[in-house]
Amino acid sequence: MAGAGGGTSDVQWCFSQVKGAIDDDVAEADIISTVEFNHSGELLATGDKGGRVVIFQQEPESKNQPQCRGEYNVYSTFQSHEPEFDYLKSLEIEEKINKIRWLPQNAAQFLLSTNDKTIKLWKISERDKRPEGYNLKEEDGRYRDLNTVTTLRVPIFRPMDLMVEASPRRVFANAHTYHINSISVNSDCETYLSADDLRINLWNLEITDRSFNIVDIKPANMEELTEVITAAEFHPNQCNTFVYSSSKGTIRLCDMRASALCDKHAKQFEEPEDPNNRSFFSEIISSISDVKFSHSGRYMMTRDYLSVKIWDLNMESRPVETYQVHEYLRSKLCSLYENDCIFDKFECCWNGNDSVVMTGSYNNFFRMFDRVYRQDVTLEASRENSKPRSVLKPRKVSTGGKRKKDEISVDSLDFNKKILHTAWHPLDNIIAVATTNNLYIFQEKLN
Repeated sequence: MAGAGGGTSDVQWCFSQVKGAIDDDVAEADIISTVEFNHSGELLATGDKGGRVVIFQQEPESKNQPQCRGEYNVYSTFQSHEPEFDYLKSLEIEEKINKIRWLPQNAAQFLLSTNDKTIKLWKISERDKRPEGYNLKEEDGRYRDLNTVTTLRVPIFRPMDLMVEASPRRVFANAHTYHINSISVNSDCETYLSADDLRINLWNLEITDRSFNIVDIKPANMEELTEVITAAEFHPNQCNTFVYSSSKGTIRLCDMRASALCDKHAKQFEEPEDPNNRSFFSEIISSISDVKFSHSGRYMMTRDYLSVKIWDLNMESRPVETYQVHEYLRSKLCSLYENDCIFDKFECCWNGNDSVVMTGSYNNFFRMFDRVYRQDVTLEASRENSKPRSVLKPRKVSTGGKRKKDEISVDSLDFNKKILHTAWHPLDNIIAVATTNNLYIFQEKLN
């Protein structure tokens, strides 16, 4: 699974570090709700249910330990969103960060963060010098008596301890009636989209007071509503193309050159249902929770409850690859429905060269599927197995009566421990997975 190739059996993943509290009693506000690397991989941002954004920066490689690439340490922490109340609808608006998206690299770093209703553009900048020698102010900020000013001074910059500042540059609000589930920055670096259950809006990064509605699936009569939008993303290279997925398991690709309102899709990707697997839960588990274009733009990946599918943009009839994430849960769907786990929204991600995909599961397991060598592996993120530089051992789930020594029974899986959010470094074999309030970082073991 290396950036240059290699199968899952060729790569060993070793524990790098864990960020978070050890407490078993997890505060609701501390639960991580999104994870995202920036375009260089130097910065890693997480958002949580308390509305906070924490940014980690990768330290330079150590000459003493060349096999251990730079660890990630806290770079900046700031409160992105606060709880609000919509008085017109008597509705509480949570501060939870639903998504973070980095803008392409610049002199300063910019990121978009969103809760259910409001998107904010933040500038992350460094300051290691401060001006001194003002004419009208003392160094502590107090204004001087003008009668004492007898000479003209030229202010100068003096070195100071590095300070990282996060400042809000734009606030994009009041454009969504329903909860925002996706934001995606366009390759033109000027626009981005935001999607809620029934609509997708197109924004200009410089304009906050208006957006263009480009998809609207709201029926005239809400009783006729049959599906909702679950995720949306721009194509990585073609600024006119985007996709959105639905709760019915369909993916629609739209071309903004065709019309201002993309109510007619250019392509629709949908796999016919297997009659043998038809059940009461079929519609629920076919709902797509995440859609991601490959870096090349040739493929896209979708995640439903039980599987990951890879689609070729040139073939709409069926996916070119299907990977079962936890097929052993098919017999447990009734109990998963009763405890609401069947509605969990798992995300998925590509590695840097699109050869491997990764997604999460229960019991703090996460799965990797090697597209080249047709191999897969199950790994676990847990403090018990996370000694510094220790190699992760593949895990196996047993579904039969007898189980082997290192296998775990499907009946003993912990469904409260789940990995919904994962991210892969764009250049290196470094991955980040979030489990409740902990962020685990793993890297390829170098010999």
